[in-house]
Amino acid sequence: MKRYLSSRDDSLPWLFVNERGLSLTRQAVNYIVNRVGEKTNIPNLHPHTLRHSCCFYLANRGYDLRLIQDYLGHRDPKHTAHYTRVASKRFEKLWE
Repeated sequence: MKRYLSSRDDSLPWLFVNERGLSLTRQAVNYIVNRVGEKTNIPNLHPHTLRHSCCFYLANRGYDLRLIQDYLGHRDPKHTAHYTRVASKRFEKLWE
């Protein structure tokens, strides 16, 4: 990201900008992600899908629930706990 930001010739505070140099709107990000999903034959792809996928990945890799909670910005840990419940693959060889 640092390399990308240093290659830009502006001093805008946003990581991703549109063609007018403004920050991307929520709708623009939804549109872009959805179009990528269509082009790659992944139906109903949304930014929230990517967020969930990332958190399931972290849970399956054994990352701490508090870390995932903080990453997601959840105030209540029970909202984050469902990522660890479905991550049963982590426990497959526990009793062998």
